Amino acid sequence: MKLTIERAALLDALSHVQNIVERRTTIPILSNVLLEARKGELRLTATDLDIEAIDSAEAKVSREGAVTAPAGTLFDVVRKLPSGAEVLIELNAETQRLVLTAGRSKFELPTLPAADFQTMASDEGSVQFSLAARELARLIDKTRFAISTEETRYYLNGVYLHAAKNDAGKPVLRSVATDGHRLALAEMKAPKGSDKLTGVIVPRKTVNEIRRLIDGREDDVAVEVSDTKIVVRAGRAVLTSKLIDGSFPDYARVIPKGNDKKLTVDNKAFEAAVDRVSTVSAERSRSVKMSLSDGRLTLAVNHAETGAGNEEIEAEYSSDPMEIGFNAKYLLDIAGQIEADEAEFMFNDPASPALVLDPSDESARYVLMPLRV
Repeated sequence: MKLTIERAALLDALSHVQNIVERRTTIPILSNVLLEARKGELRLTATDLDIEAIDSAEAKVSREGAVTAPAGTLFDVVRKLPSGAEVLIELNAETQRLVLTAGRSKFELPTLPAADFQTMASDEGSVQFSLAARELARLIDKTRFAISTEETRYYLNGVYLHAAKNDAGKPVLRSVATDGHRLALAEMKAPKGSDKLTGVIVPRKTVNEIRRLIDGREDDVAVEVSDTKIVVRAGRAVLTSKLIDGSFPDYARVIPKGNDKKLTVDNKAFEAAVDRVSTVSAERSRSVKMSLSDGRLTLAVNHAETGAGNEEIEAEYSSDPMEIGFNAKYLLDIAGQIEADEAEFMFNDPASPALVLDPSDESARYVLMPLRV
């Protein structure tokens, strides 16, 4: 195997695949990336047996071949090479080491045989559709912060992607995530072919890798979904992942319908005030009490050991006075997703979940369970 490739092209392709690799694994070859030199390109593949990432870059191939090399080390070496460098990659037949040469720099990396590398079998995608990369990024960004990290409820450890109908009865592609304490929902006009997507749970790691893969892209990405796998194609890159085998709960039941007490508050001022008063909240609960009265919102924390703090901010509220508590981190996570200048909170009573809305984006909704304060 022998080829020459631009450092930038190699780095770009490596950055798309090397994150898949588990740094600590009992199977040595899973720490490696598969390099295949053939007909004018270098193809790179990485897998952890649950996710597989493939990308390729143009290269001048003088001798075709395939081998695996340590993904993390290879990425670090290429990253530290000078910009604009031409990289000569060659497999030394005697030592079975991968030799990288760029200018005066020369590196030799250990290898393992390409024949030992396991690739994922592909399923026939039963549902196929395309959508703008920025739309898919939005579906992910608006929901992934609410994914559960509790391994016992494994069916909540991902984003639920499915076809649905919005309040107006129009078909939409919807993403939902919840950890039982909060819920985030985002949707978009259903892309052609997505109407048969009955519902799949995309694992957290896969969600993050898809987001990294499509970051900054302006073109469309293709999505294929079968009963067990999801495939995302963006340019030359292909990401294939197993899905979570489980049933996502009936989330529609927890979205409040009759909350009629409306609080409108400047989102940036609210976010900053929550951040300040939560400085003295107890680390475990991080509870903040919101006191609502006519035209005013008071945020307060009072803890015997860590101290007390409160702040008053202007707000639009004309219903009965009410006190309700929330986890400060959850409030900050949702405030970070609100794109409008103002955030709207819809309440029922101190024991019922609150609905948080973004006035500039009707296709996103957030639900927060209250805490006792």
